[in-house]
Amino acid sequence: MLLRCTLLLLLAAAASAAAATAAPPARVDRKAVYEFIDEMARRHQFEPEALKSLFTQARLRREIVEAISRPAEAKPWHEYRPIFVTRQRIEGGLRFWRENAAVLERAAREYGVPERIIVAIIGVETLYGKRQGRYRVLDSLATLAFAYPPRSRFFRSELEHYLLMTREENMDPLAQRGSYAGAMGMPQFISSSFRRYAVDFDGDGRRDLWNNPADAIGSVANYFKRHGWRPGEPVAVRVQVRGEGWRELLAAGIRPRFSPAELHAAGVVLPEDTPPELRGALLELQGPGGPEYWVGWRNFYVITRYNHSKLYAMAVHQLSQAIAARR
Repeated sequence: MLLRCTLLLLLAAAASAAAATAAPPARVDRKAVYEFIDEMARRHQFEPEALKSLFTQARLRREIVEAISRPAEAKPWHEYRPIFVTRQRIEGGLRFWRENAAVLERAAREYGVPERIIVAIIGVETLYGKRQGRYRVLDSLATLAFAYPPRSRFFRSELEHYLLMTREENMDPLAQRGSYAGAMGMPQFISSSFRRYAVDFDGDGRRDLWNNPADAIGSVANYFKRHGWRPGEPVAVRVQVRGEGWRELLAAGIRPRFSPAELHAAGVVLPEDTPPELRGALLELQGPGGPEYWVGWRNFYVITRYNHSKLYAMAVHQLSQAIAARR
């Protein structure tokens, strides 16, 4: 439900009784709003009155706070996987690949990121552009920056990047739409990622991640290259475990730290042809019949830089494999 509260109420000297009854469930940090406007004026030469005018048109939304409090990544793997590795996404990926084959091939050649990974990212994120989000980005970021204390610092930073982005790209800050967390376009870049990694891949003078598949493809490939994707290296492999020594490896997290020899010594059974120079992390996922054990290599970790979840990275990996197998 859309709350009957705008940031105009946050900037008012005193709220009316009627406004108080419509306040959002999380306490709004009014001081933070004033500080943010002052900071944007001081650091980036925004006009304070222009920002106040803009914020009077932003709306605080209850469902955004509710949505960010229950992310899909909280599900076990056997419930998470069926959301993303589906017939619809596999067939949609085949169509997207076919329709954009030349651009995907060029992105793979220039950035070293396989076509299947680029396609799978866009498939997981927005079903190839069909589900880009229904919220105004300004509403999402303002709500989370000023009415969601657990992550207010992060979203204040993203709101700063968003205002800079819209100024730099000559965009209307009230017109852009995205996810409840402010992610935008076919690849769902947050504002800071847009500014750092989005590219004009077709050379038309604009970075359009909403409507231009070429820019979305090039931007995803650039993101992965900049985060250390290693061409030709594997992503992940399912393994068996023996004994008890492998349990210590699970506690080390998802960063790839261990050589194949170290994994083997701890009781992890790898394929015999595993290159000795690889580094990996042991992962446990809750499958339908019990625990599954995987080793995620460096490229698996790179996928988690897009979304810091081993479930997300595994869904991208498996969807990419399914699409490539069908193609």
